[in-house]
Amino acid sequence: MSIVINFSPSLQTLLAGSHEGIFQRDSLGSKLEEFEKTVHNEKIGFFRLPQEGNHLTECYEVYKQFQDRTHFVQVGIGGSSLGPEMLLHALQPRQNKTQFTFINNIDPDMLQLQLDSITNLEKTIFYFVSKSGGTAETMAALSIIIHFLQDRGVSESEFCKYFVFATDPHKGDLRKLADRWRVATLPVPSNVGGRYSVLTPVGLFSAIFAGIDVGRLLRGAEEIIPRLLNKKLEENDFLKMAGALFWLLQKNHITQTVLMPYSSRFKDFSAWFIQLWAESLGKKLSRGGEVVHAGLTPIMSYGATDQHSQMQLFVEGPKDKCILFIEVDNFLTDFSLQNNCHVPSLQKLSPYTLGKLMKAELCGTLKALDEAERPYINIKIDYNNEEHLGGLILLLESLTVLMGSYLNVDPFDQPGVEAGKIYAFEWLERS
Repeated sequence: MSIVINFSPSLQTLLAGSHEGIFQRDSLGSKLEEFEKTVHNEKIGFFRLPQEGNHLTECYEVYKQFQDRTHFVQVGIGGSSLGPEMLLHALQPRQNKTQFTFINNIDPDMLQLQLDSITNLEKTIFYFVSKSGGTAETMAALSIIIHFLQDRGVSESEFCKYFVFATDPHKGDLRKLADRWRVATLPVPSNVGGRYSVLTPVGLFSAIFAGIDVGRLLRGAEEIIPRLLNKKLEENDFLKMAGALFWLLQKNHITQTVLMPYSSRFKDFSAWFIQLWAESLGKKLSRGGEVVHAGLTPIMSYGATDQHSQMQLFVEGPKDKCILFIEVDNFLTDFSLQNNCHVPSLQKLSPYTLGKLMKAELCGTLKALDEAERPYINIKIDYNNEEHLGGLILLLESLTVLMGSYLNVDPFDQPGVEAGKIYAFEWLERS
């Protein structure tokens, strides 16, 4: 597995110097020590997931009970859906025949369309994911799907033939219903928050149905761990990434982070990152209780499509953004652009392949950003496969946690989200 991190010329110059306190050895060493202490805390579990094979074993045991199903319906919101969707869209093999539906919102019109797509109930499995076991949106969908099944002659005693729950191992309403209906369950570890849960059964179970080699996915995440914890500070690009982003925020007031993979299959990776980055770092209070209103606003983009839309803003608009690119060095498929059409636009392309054109588009974008003196970090992977995606997932989860340290906020809570939930139920009771 190869993941290479390259910095824009302006950031290379910054990182080469030692005049900034952020990049001095004592400062970097202190941040690495704090990061290690955090990820080895028993209350924080995401960093150890690649080494915990019991989750994978449990997923395969439940999979055996439902492996004949050809329509997989995952019901969840936020991290209970964004991570699994990201895995499938990035890695699902072309030959896999399983149909996937993600019920990830409470829009009645969309839910009706999704239920209409279920044409063979006997070949369908419904996977409900809620760590708390009582998420309002998930439970609302459960209520509707119960009626959907009952209208088709399925009794309560038969729910276990269609349902699998992923929830807290010991508590919550889904756990109570699972016991009552004898529904198979998978654990959402109590020390792993939803936005960090893609490498738990939340994401692994649907990935197995998609034909993804989840063992390789976890190995890729495990392989990057020594690099993240590398005490040779001059070689630790992970530390340099976080330090550079914090320096840009402090010195240049760069408050927005663009994630722009040059791959359509990584488009949902950007959507997954947006929740991770925004919910973890956008905080009113510091860890000491001071009002700070911290955060770096994430922006979703992907190349080469958004070269024809957002890139105009990124190159010539406000200087408040740093772009994180993801480059796939070798595509698994390619197409020749050779042609005998005697028009200039087609003849210009004829000597090349589509993959070559994509790489040229990225190189052109980086050159334009260099000339405009806009900062960026380019993360290059050899291939879009399980190992590289696993490594990227743990890299960006770890980057988020380390940025929480730099910003002095808790990257694992979400008080603003919780307040909205409380007010939503207050509104329902009043109405």
